[in-house]
Parts: sequence; structure tokens; C-alpha cells
Amino acid sequence: MDAVLLARLQFALTVGFHFIFPPLSIGLAWLLVIIEALGWKRNDDSYIMLGNFFGKILGLIFAMGVATGIVMEFQFGTNWSEYSKFVGDIFGAPLAAEGIFAFFLESTFLGLYIFGRNKVSKGVHWFSILMVALGSTISAFWILVANSWQQTPAGYVIRNGRAELVDFWAAVFNPSTLPRFFHTFAASLICGGFLVMGISAYLIIKNKQIDAAKKSFKLALIFSLIVSLLQVFPIGHEHGRQVARTQPEKFAAIQGLYTTQSGAPIAIFAIPFSKPPELKAKIEIPGLLSWLAFGDINAEIKGINEFPEDEIPPLFLTFVSYHNMVLLGIYFIFITAIGTYFLWKKKIWDKRKLLKIYVWSIPLPVLASELGWIAAEVGRQPWIVYKLLKTQDAVSITVSANEILFSIILFAIIYLLLFSLFIYVLVNKVKHGPEPINS
Repeated sequence: MDAVLLARLQFALTVGFHFIFPPLSIGLAWLLVIIEALGWKRNDDSYIMLGNFFGKILGLIFAMGVATGIVMEFQFGTNWSEYSKFVGDIFGAPLAAEGIFAFFLESTFLGLYIFGRNKVSKGVHWFSILMVALGSTISAFWILVANSWQQTPAGYVIRNGRAELVDFWAAVFNPSTLPRFFHTFAASLICGGFLVMGISAYLIIKNKQIDAAKKSFKLALIFSLIVSLLQVFPIGHEHGRQVARTQPEKFAAIQGLYTTQSGAPIAIFAIPFSKPPELKAKIEIPGLLSWLAFGDINAEIKGINEFPEDEIPPLFLTFVSYHNMVLLGIYFIFITAIGTYFLWKKKIWDKRKLLKIYVWSIPLPVLASELGWIAAEVGRQPWIVYKLLKTQDAVSITVSANEILFSIILFAIIYLLLFSLFIYVLVNKVKHGPEPINS
């Protein structure tokens, strides 16, 4: 058994499972900011009821995020001790900032938001959910600072075989931080929008609190359409341009560009093969990739053939994960645009099959986020810190493959139980529906 492979699989398992919950909590928190503001300013019982209902769901999601996030950080000192030695001076700073400035803000005000209803003024109560939303967003920012530094390191020097911080702000605002933050933040808003929209559609189908459910559905539908459009342009477009400039190997891999080309085409569909690198059954638009990346239809883009073989990321997984993420992004625009059209025509409530599609679409933005994460992380390989430290050199030398395998099996069982419990509680809450505020 390969200890490096097993360590990577364990980290993929723990991070992938944890990453289900932060996007949902961030997106749902910002929607609750809007819902609670409408309930407060309009003195509308429906929005107050919705705030109480979705606030409990937010608490459940937040608890799962905390429980799964703690495990993730422990691995830096167990399976990845060589990595910790190399980047500890840099990587520890944003993680500490996340805990001090974001997590405590989020968790403190979440308690006030959930338990302070009718115990504090409406203004203070609304301020509490605003702080939860800000705290979760700031938390995501600092985590992405740490991860983005791995993608595009800056503000450091190498001394005695370690990366040492010399410019804090250069490290924080490295070339990929802001594009990746806005891309992830928009993805989180889509996750929250589809969660509220899908649950509201379910309540409408089941004839539970129809008036309130229609209000939350309309809000989430329009919200999701706007954010889905922004995610494609300008947010996703700018992130793609950044990757093309700073990580050309990753860009070539996710786009399936295996030979250097001027006027490079963009692959709409293809089946990638690694040996030799080629795309089969491909559907392409000539010149579009060059234009999207550099604003010039004739611009040259480096292909995989330009890079050393031992620095080329896995081609199949990066290509497939990226293109499926893009496909889901197009689906989000399409399905919300259809709903908005029928809403405008005042026919949406009669489209029962469409409402069911919204219910079944709840997990798709989370899946898109996971696919984006896979494309970003696998596309960085073989580097754990781009051009500085390879993944195979970052694992702990004292942890055996058998020990890692045992922990993978243990984590898999625990996560299965945790996720089953989460789904059970969530489904029961949704089936019960919002409670009247006077109950």
C-alpha cells in the first residue's frame, strides 16, 4: 500500500465531506439576512416564520460543519508533518485569523440569533444574523487565503528548507486569493439559494404554509438566477483568466489543451485520454479559449506538451470535474431562468413537475462546488505548494500505510453515520414545515 496515496485519499475524504456544509451555511445565512430584514421592516409574519424555520436548519448545518472541520485540521500534524514543517510559518497565520476573527464571531452571534428571538429587539436580532453571515464569509476568506497561497505562493522566502513569511499582505492577497474567494462565495450563495428554493418548492407541493413558502421560493429563485449569472461572468471568467496566467499546467489540463496552440479552441464536449494525451469525440469552438483567457482570439496558449512529464496533473480527473462543474453552472442558469419566466407569467405555481425538479436540484450546487474543488486541487498536482513542495515529499515519514488505512475506514464509518443523522433530522424538519409564530 502506498502511504502517500492513502494520505491523499484520507484528506480528500475529510475535506470533501466537510465541504458539503460551509457553502450551504454561508449561502443560507445571507438569504436569512434578507428574509429577517423583510420580516422586521414589513412586520410580516410570513417572513418571521420563515426566518425561524430556516434559522433552525442553519443551526443544524453549522453544527455539522464544525464537527467535520476540526478533524480536517488535525491531519496537518499527523499525515502531513513534512508539509507543516515547510509552511507552518505561513499557513498557520490565516488559520489563526479564521479562528479568532471569524469562527468566534459566527458562533457567538448564531447563538444569539437562534435563541434570542423575541428576547432582544428586532434590530439586534437582525444584526445577529448579519454577523453570522459576515463571520461565515470572513471564515471562508481566511481559509481560501491559506489554500490560495498553496496555489500561487507570494510574500515568502526560503530559509533553512522552510518557507518563511516576509510580507503578510503579499501572502494574503496572492494572485489567486480574490478570484478564488469571489468564485467560492458566489458558489455558496447558489448553494443557499437552491436549498431555500427547493425546500420552499417542497412545502408548496405538500400544501404547507403556502403563502410563506411562495414568498421564500420567489426570493430564492430570483436570488439564485442573479448569482448564477454573475458566477459565469464576470466571476468565473476572471478566475479562469487568473489560472491561465499563473498556473498554465492546470489551465491546459482542465481545458484539455494537450498541444500549444494559437487561436486555441474551447472544448464543449470531449472524452479525455491520458496516454497519449488526446481528446476523442470532441466538440470545439475555434479560438474561443484564447479569447476568454487573454482577450485575443489569436493568443497562444501553452499545451501539456510544453511541461515536464513529472509536473503534469492527472488529465482525466481535472478535465471531467471542471467540465461537469461548468455544465452544472449552465443548468443553474437555465432552470432558474425558466422559473423566473413562469413566475413573471404567474404560471409557476401550476408547474408541479418543475417544482419537483427544484426539490431534486437541492444537492446539485454542492456537487458543483465539490467538482470545482477537485479541479482546483487535483489540477495543482504534483505540487502541494505550487513549484515549491511536491505532495509526495509532504507526508509524514513516521505514519504507516496501515495506520492511515485504518483511519480512513474509521472516518468513513463515522461520516456515514453523521451524514445519515444529518439527513434524517433535516428531512424531519422540512416535513414538519414552518411553525406559526404564535405556536
